Amino acid sequence: MTTRRQLLAQTSAVFALAGRALAQPRARIESIEVISRQPEYYCGWPTLARRANGELLAVWSGGRERHVCPFGRVEMIRSRDGGRSWSWPQVLMDTPIDDRDAGVLVTAKGTILVTTFTSLAYEKSLENTADWPAERLARWQALQRGTTEAERKSLLGTWMLRSTDGGLLWSSPYRVPLNSPHGPIELSDGRLFYAGKLLWSKGQECGVCESTDDGLSWRWLAHLPVRAGDNVEAYHELHAVETADKRIVVQIRNHNKANAGETLQCESSDGGRTWSEPRAIGVWGLPSHLLRLSDGRLLMTYGYRRAPFGNQVRFSEDHGRTWSQPITISDDGMGGDLGYPSTVELAAGQFATLWYERMKASPKAVLRLARWSLA
Repeated sequence: MTTRRQLLAQTSAVFALAGRALAQPRARIESIEVISRQPEYYCGWPTLARRANGELLAVWSGGRERHVCPFGRVEMIRSRDGGRSWSWPQVLMDTPIDDRDAGVLVTAKGTILVTTFTSLAYEKSLENTADWPAERLARWQALQRGTTEAERKSLLGTWMLRSTDGGLLWSSPYRVPLNSPHGPIELSDGRLFYAGKLLWSKGQECGVCESTDDGLSWRWLAHLPVRAGDNVEAYHELHAVETADKRIVVQIRNHNKANAGETLQCESSDGGRTWSEPRAIGVWGLPSHLLRLSDGRLLMTYGYRRAPFGNQVRFSEDHGRTWSQPITISDDGMGGDLGYPSTVELAAGQFATLWYERMKASPKAVLRLARWSLA
């Protein structure tokens, strides 16, 4: 028979568990600031990284007029005080066509790798310019006159830049097999690992490639499987992380009818050579940036492009098999022209998250940085 004392203890335990289940994790926001300093330009699709000396690097597509235009270029700024103040932008790449999403990785050797892709999508806008201001039309046409159609097409590609001196000097851009917004990662065995999409190939497959020479060269490793009923062309903007139990997790932006607008996930337990079929993880929002924290947990950061517009994070304590409830980093957006967030760990339990956003007070999209911890 259960005594009264035992019954009270059991009841208290049930209520305690219920309380924990209902408790929503929250972020304690120290600050959210605009860190881009040229309001005349549209800033898009950034990535944040941290060097071994604590310096933060932010790269993005800058110099833009709008979301799609021919003026995009890859820029970088740096912070030596944990994101409280930033340098003036350094232009890393500026081709005669649109240079878009910028990713960045700092390798164990200290090498900085920056990724981007080039696009001619803006040329569709030039097919109907009847209502354009004369000044804008003149700018776009002047840029087009600098190259031939064949020259512009020759610049289409997925690119990498490399610096071995902390970002003072950079290599010329060189081609890599694929692209994703936030770029490659480094594995515990020393390989660099890049999950992404073949943007300019027929079929636009998704897959992974690797580098064993600190990013100088890359070789194809494997195609990713396609979920039954899906079209691989509706998979976009991948990112990877290695778990503490030596698996590799890849998340995918999905626009297939099933789970449209959600994040899909697949895993590899053999170093990236074979993969599980992508599956839904119950997260609406995209694209993801993945990070393994100093305590072994995983953190996924993603844009939330419906009301309340902003950015969210989730933690995993079982190496990516399940994810926590969402934690809001920002929810004051005016619309869906925002996101592509990435996060770095400043110290144990302290984080910085960077994203781009079109704000009510800004004529063009800006870069915003949140410094936060768990409440």
